[in-house]
Amino acid sequence: MTSSTTASSGSRWTPALILLMIALAIRVWDFGNPVIAVDEQYYLLVGDRMLHGAIPFLDIWDRKPIGLFLLFAAIRLLPGDGILAYQLVATGCAWLTAVLVHHGAMRIGATRRGALAAGATYLAGLSLLSGGGGQAPVFYNLPIAIAALLTFRLPALAAANDRRAIVRGGALACLLAGIAIQMKYTPAFEGAFFGLAHLWFHRRTGAPVSATLGAALLWIAVGLAPSLAALGWYTAHDLFATFWFANVTSIFLRPGYPLAQVVMRLLGILVQLLPLIAAAAITWHRRAHLGIDRAVARLAFGWLIAASLGFLAIGTFFDHYGLPLVAPLAIAAAPALSRHAKLLAIALIVPFTILAVERVVRRDDSAGAYALARIVQANSGDECPYVFRGDTVTYLLARTCVPTPYAFPNLLSLSTEQGATGINEAAEVRRILANRPPVIVTSTRRLSIWNVGSLRALKATLASDYRLVFTTRRLKDRSAVYLRNDRVFVAPGQRAPSSPVPTAADGR
Repeated sequence: MTSSTTASSGSRWTPALILLMIALAIRVWDFGNPVIAVDEQYYLLVGDRMLHGAIPFLDIWDRKPIGLFLLFAAIRLLPGDGILAYQLVATGCAWLTAVLVHHGAMRIGATRRGALAAGATYLAGLSLLSGGGGQAPVFYNLPIAIAALLTFRLPALAAANDRRAIVRGGALACLLAGIAIQMKYTPAFEGAFFGLAHLWFHRRTGAPVSATLGAALLWIAVGLAPSLAALGWYTAHDLFATFWFANVTSIFLRPGYPLAQVVMRLLGILVQLLPLIAAAAITWHRRAHLGIDRAVARLAFGWLIAASLGFLAIGTFFDHYGLPLVAPLAIAAAPALSRHAKLLAIALIVPFTILAVERVVRRDDSAGAYALARIVQANSGDECPYVFRGDTVTYLLARTCVPTPYAFPNLLSLSTEQGATGINEAAEVRRILANRPPVIVTSTRRLSIWNVGSLRALKATLASDYRLVFTTRRLKDRSAVYLRNDRVFVAPGQRAPSSPVPTAADGR
């Protein structure tokens, strides 16, 4: 191997290595933190319980697709309690997606500097939008980005009249989108775009209508295969109605959040993505003057529009719902970042400064979360504690059973889920409390969207049968642990007493 070949190979790997260092620099601070975000805690809990025989949507309920829980179940097979494992896998997915963003930016016509900036802003954008851990898009952005790069090849393949390559690429792109759909349903918009793009370019090669129709049917079948496999398994086990309600019907039954909250969340997402949005707009406006590949640019912006439709379809606009926008935005922004030094500086300095400030001012709640879990474990015995409002990772860390299939606290405690779970949520809370859980975890947080019936039942039970034994800071509020009155408090590491706490009658 000549020195020039070695240098060329080294330079080829340099962007990937730089992006890996950036990914680690951003995310390493939260490695081992069990409470980065509430959603991924629950995904890990579901994955863990699947390994013990629980069936999602039946034994433990949510409305996310089964593929996401299968992923976390696979991660749970790795050594440890699953916390660091899922964060390392998520970091790997984020890094690989950033590398693909870099490649996509180069393909559209960005300079090396602009392409590297696109990859870096992708990594920063994830963490800005609560994707610093293992939110679903952190994982499924990877197959979607691969599908996008396959789609970017279409103009060249069509020019070469390579129909076979278009058919193969379309099948792989649709399969990857189908896998992503089984982590969250909104990538269906992106998958549809990839399929239509392949259809368009296949027809442009002069292929007969019958051949294009056959290819389209193949792509549809391949794209639907993961979802049909999931549906088929549940149907074969006589659980079609259970699957359909959780995955489809319940989505349309949610009452939703107050309009003012939704609007503020949307504005927050747009503000955080503003540098990339501005750069992407400049790319499109000046596409004739930036020396970009205009055919690939149209495909990149088509992908961005498809991702935006998926983003808008949900309508509640929690910040992590903006995560699928970051990759196509970064690629679309790259040509403008390549040619405008000030814009490049803004796009890099703003998000990384925000992340640095957040790192300095944000308090670490992980120690308190572990301490709370140890208290719950020490005082639960062989009974099931109940997390009414708090972190569902407590069940996992405390190694306890779960008292209800509706273990994600929002499902039973908030009015935004009232009537959308297929049960009477307040009645389920009353049933759990009637079983007298040894420990109840809740929060001091004040909300305007409590499920009134559920909250009333909790307060009455705590007042009559429980006492406060532990609190710890959680975000701006505190998590609180209540112990049943007939139980002696056990500090972590102590042996549980053989008899319950004495009552007044016992003392006479």
